[in-house]
Amino acid sequence: MDGTTTTTEVLCTGALESMVRLLCGIRDDADNPVLDHDRDFPHIIGNSTTKHVEYLVSAYGDRFDRTAVCRSFIAACAWNISCALDDRRSEEAATALRVQGLETVAAHPLFLKLCNTLKTDCHANATLPETLADLGKTALRLETVADLTRIGIEVYYQRYHESLRRIATGTFPIPDDRSRPIAPMPGIGVALALLKGWLGKDAALFGDMLAKYLQDWEPVALSAGLSRLSTLGAHFAAHPAKLGLVTSSIAAEAEIVLGEVFRVIREEINNWPLPMERRRFLLERFAAPDRVYDARITASDSSEIRLKPHRDLYAIALHTLGIMPEQFHRVAGFEDSESGTIAIRAAGIPLCCALPFTMTRNHRFEAATQVCPGGMPEVMLLKNFFLPFS
Repeated sequence: MDGTTTTTEVLCTGALESMVRLLCGIRDDADNPVLDHDRDFPHIIGNSTTKHVEYLVSAYGDRFDRTAVCRSFIAACAWNISCALDDRRSEEAATALRVQGLETVAAHPLFLKLCNTLKTDCHANATLPETLADLGKTALRLETVADLTRIGIEVYYQRYHESLRRIATGTFPIPDDRSRPIAPMPGIGVALALLKGWLGKDAALFGDMLAKYLQDWEPVALSAGLSRLSTLGAHFAAHPAKLGLVTSSIAAEAEIVLGEVFRVIREEINNWPLPMERRRFLLERFAAPDRVYDARITASDSSEIRLKPHRDLYAIALHTLGIMPEQFHRVAGFEDSESGTIAIRAAGIPLCCALPFTMTRNHRFEAATQVCPGGMPEVMLLKNFFLPFS
């Protein structure tokens, strides 16, 4: 499971759009969209960060302003070196400065002073000195798409990691008329508890909660699914599933995202139709992701150039879970993106279920063996988690 657990696309696409605005020299205003939802979003969701940025550089690079590129890049590198969520990201920012010909900037006392200020306060309103901007504009290499992509990656990560840090500290602004930047996908909390065998026959109590997501489905099929929930819950109580989460995010990003997702799931559990004693048990189980997932595989376990659609992350997950090739027929993989479904099949998993949502509805899911636009509620109520229940 990856994006099928949570939605962070609003946060990621927001950081990518911010990147384009900054490199174009446009005021970074969330109410001033520059990306085309229908044309651009299928190319910037569900793949690696490099692929997302590379697409936007190719699509919008002719609008980039050299001065704006230089200022945004140096400022982003200073922030990433000082405040990035992991050491590898900080090292990559330092390397990016060197590769782009800005060794003089990286060693300049004003740059080092800026980094020290940011290390003290990652959210400091530190202004890039004009001296650094002038030095950078002269030396900066902007000869190829690869150059601009590397620059764009640093600007993207500065925006994305700053947002994650604010979320982790509870300082991320959430206007009343907008949804959470990170939230569980519909029904995922129930699905996880069901698969781990923690609901048992009480799974039947969740019928109305799940059915509200499937109001447009065939009533007869939906009614049959509701009647099977108890059987489904009893099956997993007797045969708990091993769960692996596979994500193209680095470990530090995943830690913050999952922390927020599980916080929201715990809020939901307080309102689940269960006796208080069972809710207390589930709250304890959902206190941390490691109490639910048997394996968590992130981009930190592989390499940026071997993320989805390559098989590596899923192959590592299967190995970590101790699942041998002769057992692959007992594995189900769930993904919300085209590249994710390709990665599942490339890893040798025959049952691949695509769960498209608003931002991935235009993806091509030929690699998937099942497509469930109703998400996990559909998988539970109409597909019985692909178990042969009549």
